[in-house]
Amino acid sequence: MSAAGIPGNRFMTIAEVAQALRVSRMTVYRLVNSHAIHAVRFGRSYRVPESAVESYIEHSAVDEAEQNPPKAAGNP
Repeated sequence: MSAAGIPGNRFMTIAEVAQALRVSRMTVYRLVNSHAIHAVRFGRSYRVPESAVESYIEHSAVDEAEQNPPKAAGNP
């Protein structure tokens, strides 16, 4: 935190998050409402900490082993 007690984190708008993730704004709203991405509400708008977007990306990364599970010996 900075001296004023404000986190030293940059806050992004829903549109900025959508652009960064290359998804629609509605998708970002769904992620926020499902608590997949942490957001702060200011009046009627949301702001998403940059660290929350980075954390979401890290936790949502798909491992190559998960994408291509080993095949059973008898199945082609």
